[in-house]
Amino acid sequence: MNNYYPTHAIGGGVSGWMHGFGFVIIFLVLWTLFWKGLALWHSARKGQPWWFAIMLAVNTIGILEIIYLFLVIKLKPENLFSNKKA
Repeated sequence: MNNYYPTHAIGGGVSGWMHGFGFVIIFLVLWTLFWKGLALWHSARKGQPWWFAIMLAVNTIGILEIIYLFLVIKLKPENLFSNKKA
């Protein structure tokens, strides 16, 4: 039987590097979802459809969303989860 995926390959095979890489991918997905969700929520509540559309279409691993939240609308960290529209 041919073994097309040897575990003795350089670098420990798939099981060696995928565990660390998989953690990074999961962390980045959760990080992005957190910031994208917050930014989309705030832009929708503020009636800013252009920001909503841009952030929905462009994936920047949360960087654009963080810029929007803290530099564009000048949100304070303690107000990230506030239900106020201001």
